[in-house]
Parts: sequence; C-alpha cells; structure tokens
Amino acid sequence: MSYFPAPRLLCISFALCLTALVCTAQQVSQSSPGLASTSFRASSDVPAPNVSPPKPQLSLEMRGDIYMARKMYREAVDTYRQGPASAVLTNKIGIAFHQMLLLKLAKKNYEQAIKMDPKYSEAINNLGTIYYSQKSYRRAIKSYKKALKYAPESASIYSNLGTAYFARRHYKQATEAYQHALELDPDIFEHHSSFGTLMLERTVEERAKFHLYLAKMYAKSGASDRALIYLRKALEEGIKDRDKIPEMPEFAKLKAEPSFKQLLLENPKPL
Repeated sequence: MSYFPAPRLLCISFALCLTALVCTAQQVSQSSPGLASTSFRASSDVPAPNVSPPKPQLSLEMRGDIYMARKMYREAVDTYRQGPASAVLTNKIGIAFHQMLLLKLAKKNYEQAIKMDPKYSEAINNLGTIYYSQKSYRRAIKSYKKALKYAPESASIYSNLGTAYFARRHYKQATEAYQHALELDPDIFEHHSSFGTLMLERTVEERAKFHLYLAKMYAKSGASDRALIYLRKALEEGIKDRDKIPEMPEFAKLKAEPSFKQLLLENPKPL
C-alpha cells in the first residue's frame, strides 16, 4: 500500500491552493487598494540627492575684469595676456598699466589696440588721456575728436574733450563739449572712473573755475541741487569774482531760490 497520494491528486490539490491564493490576493487588493503599491510609493517618496548645477566657467577676460575691480592690476595684466590677441584685451591691458601709472606701457598697448582696430574709439580716447596727462593738450583734443567720429554719442569722450579744451583755457569750446556731454548723460560728471574699456579724465588744475562752469551748466539744465553742490565747491576752492555770481545769466532762475541765497549769505571761505 502506497503512502504517497497519486500524481493526479497532487495536481488537483496544487491547483486548488493556487486558486485560493489568487482569490485572497484579489480580496486584499479590493479592500486596501493602496496596499499593493505601498512598496513602490515608499521608494519613490525618498528625496533625490541635492546636486548643485555646475558653475559656469569664467572666461579669461572676466577673470581679468574681476582683478581690475579689486585693483589687482598686475594680476589683471597677466590674465588678459593669456587670452586671444584682440583689440579689446590689449586696450584693457593698457588701462591696467595706466592705473599703475606706467604710462609708457599703457600708451604702447593703446597704440597696439588701435593698430588691431583703427576704429576702436575707446582705445583712441584712452590714447588721448595719455597725451592729456603729459600736458600735450593739442594731441589730446585731436585724439578725442577722432574717437568721436566713431562714437558720436559718447558722453565720456565729450567730457574728456571739454577737459582738454578747459586746460587750454578755451572756455567756450569747453562749455560746448561739456554741455553736449551733459545732454547725452545727465550723470556724466558724477562718474569718477572707469575700469571697463574707456578712461575718464578728471584732473583739472583750475578746480574752482571748473566747478563754477559745472554749476552753471547744471543750473541751465534745471538740476538745482547739483548746481548748488558745485557752486559751493567753487566758493570753497577760492573762485574769483564771487560778487558777480548772482548776476551771472546762468543763475537767473536759481537765484530766486532760498537755498541759493543762503549759500551766498554763508559765503564759504576757501578751504
């Protein structure tokens, strides 16, 4: 007598068990629909690792500009020189040398930039600032005028042209150039320096007269606050003929304001 069930009975028993398991699983799924996907959801709820996007690579020019902003001019020169030869980078090398008061090297690089691009107004202007610093005002004026041929809307170059005329005591031409600069950029005389591609000339020996001229231009343009600021500077720097200031036509509208009257009443003494 055999103790093992017949193969046919084993197959029937296995089929019945399998059917029972399937039915049970269906009942569980219907009664708890979220249970079947619990494992999947649990794994999907795990936050993804926080991966920072790669930082953009700085170009050599941008690195040089950062050194310029930090007044690390020697490092700026070395960085610009690693870049491809161009009028822009050569001009910036000139500016870096200019800031270090190495005027011969600055001039050499400005001239080289102009050779690379004869119409590069920024380099032509910057060469003019070298001539100005050497008190070669005629050559400076010539350079500024040439630069304006290629950049006729540049307030900075007009400002430099006015300064060169002022140094030669050509006050009428200086006033015209300054006025044009002011029309192009009302804030042009508030800019102190430039570390981009263009140098601004701000060294004027006759400071008192220069500031009086700025006061007149601001008064004519209706910028009363700035006119008073520069008028005070002119008085503090010892402007001559201060008694004639109230009768100057440029101050015709301004002289009715209490602040103007108060300034003249104070009559600031030269510092």
